[in-house]
Amino acid sequence: MATKKFYAIAVGRKPGIYEVWPVAQAQVQGYPGAVFKGFQSREEAEHWLSNPTHTFAAKKKTTQSTPNAPNDSSPKDNEVTIYTDGGARYNPGPGGYGIVLIYQGVSKEISGGYRHTTNNRMELMGCIVALRQLEHRDQPITLYSDSSYVVNGISKGWAKTWRKNGWIKSDKQPAINADLWAELLSLVENLNISFRWVKGHAGHPMNERCDELAVAAARREDLPVDAGYQG
Repeated sequence: MATKKFYAIAVGRKPGIYEVWPVAQAQVQGYPGAVFKGFQSREEAEHWLSNPTHTFAAKKKTTQSTPNAPNDSSPKDNEVTIYTDGGARYNPGPGGYGIVLIYQGVSKEISGGYRHTTNNRMELMGCIVALRQLEHRDQPITLYSDSSYVVNGISKGWAKTWRKNGWIKSDKQPAINADLWAELLSLVENLNISFRWVKGHAGHPMNERCDELAVAAARREDLPVDAGYQG
């Protein structure tokens, strides 16, 4: 089972502590400058929320922030926002991915997994499945992932270079997960999309929710085979 979370909201429609993510999400989604964080215990959430210095800093940050601030990972109007996460138990082992897609205040959750795979393959699969099921393909898209492997692979052009060189890296070694990189490159080719990194396991509610979905998916019975994994 996924670990229970407590969501503390310092700045939002109704600040407080919430135990159910959809309820907490309604307080921050689309709220300019929302400040919130996830915790493993209610005590930690209460301490964070009751800290006067933190509360003042949060409010000050809210008044100075802009919707397009580089470190603002909240959903934006007229943009598709995607959050993804993936992982594998024991790596390699049973793995899963979790996705939250948000557009114009409407969110959709997706998850899935495989019986034997790796962390990096599940990070890639989270992005791939999200873009496979993307409905509003004519809108700007921002995809948030805590995998620097994925974000750098796209944003820094590494994957395109590997493909150009027949899936051989600069060190003359084969690029791992070439099957998934090839599909991801194909999916992003005609999209107005930006990949951005977020710190994992740092209390970001969307990233935490994706992690919960991924962990739960990896624990399902009768998971399919990851045909592309070569262990």
